[in-house]
Amino acid sequence: MSEVTIKARANGPYKVEGPVRVIDADGNEFVLPEGSAIVLCRCGHSRTKPFCDATHKRVGFVADDSAPRVLE
Repeated sequence: MSEVTIKARANGPYKVEGPVRVIDADGNEFVLPEGSAIVLCRCGHSRTKPFCDATHKRVGFVADDSAPRVLE
């Protein structure tokens, strides 16, 4: 099985690569394109939640989520 990678794009969505299932609040599974990455909204303004529709650009979403640096 392939590894799943979730990448936070700068001031944008989460890009999810790998075999995943997305389930709604009622337990229904979204049909996803096989072999393609998906992008999940994190600005809260997408009209296609949970997926990104690029509204983050229009609303000026700014994220503050860099991974912490470990000091040796």
